[in-house]
Amino acid sequence: MPDISVIIVSWNARGYLRDCLISIRDTGGNCIREVIVVDNASSDGSPEMVAEQFPEVTLVSTGKNLGFARANNLGIKRATGSYLALVNSDVVVHQDCFQKLQAFMEAHSDVGLVGPKVFGRDGLLQRTCRRLPGAWNMFCEMLALDRVFSRWPLFSGREMRHWDQQNLAEVEVLSGCFWVARTSAVKKVGGLDERFFFYAEDIDWCKGFRDAGWRVMFVPEATATHFGGGSSSNAPFRYSIEMLRANLTYWKKHHGLPGMALYHLVSVIHYGVRVVPLALLKAIPFSLVREHDYKLKENFVCVRWLLTGVGV
Repeated sequence: MPDISVIIVSWNARGYLRDCLISIRDTGGNCIREVIVVDNASSDGSPEMVAEQFPEVTLVSTGKNLGFARANNLGIKRATGSYLALVNSDVVVHQDCFQKLQAFMEAHSDVGLVGPKVFGRDGLLQRTCRRLPGAWNMFCEMLALDRVFSRWPLFSGREMRHWDQQNLAEVEVLSGCFWVARTSAVKKVGGLDERFFFYAEDIDWCKGFRDAGWRVMFVPEATATHFGGGSSSNAPFRYSIEMLRANLTYWKKHHGLPGMALYHLVSVIHYGVRVVPLALLKAIPFSLVREHDYKLKENFVCVRWLLTGVGV
């Protein structure tokens, strides 16, 4: 029985979106009830492409960029399936992925949210399972302990670098690039928090499921490819700021003003200490170090925004 409603939010990601929809058409089989594309006022011909090449898809045009959370909520309100698959526009779904995720959900009634194993464009594993943010994790990441002592669970940070993410596991956070949620659970947890324009809504939603008593599971038997940056690459520094803004919102929501202040201070230190060495590397007259230009600009933009509120 077709029980999965697929929801895709897109902003100026025409090529990625087309590949994503083709993969869903090719692999979804009889478990896909409907596909809903919520377009955030794209100017690259994405809506026209969907209407012309995928007439079976329900196209929702927002008229402006509503962000990830609010746009997904529009799709959720229109969806009629027993399961909701929230899939990024730059994801290609592999064969039997939906079928395996749906079968797992049907066999485990206490699971509210699942995600597949995800590979990047280079074919390497993307680390989609994480811990919830905390003061200790921030400390480890600021001092790079999560990289130096990556094999030690205590120091491995939010990304749990000690774990190879090859086995079935209950996790605290699943990346929002590809979720399948139980509709009945979503009705109890609520939709995505629309205070998050882009980023951190995945952390917040996973926490909401766990707080409501639902398990969040990583199902590596199901797989997909996530190319990354389908929408964010259109304005990378803006999205770096949005990530900071979202994380500040998360810390304020769950840890109050003291938590937000702590995150703000750690972030200033985190980005600030990187500006000087990157600037020195840029001054070296070798083309190989020019690759540091982007990271220098990103760190500078982030520090400036944190200290002054001035964006890109």
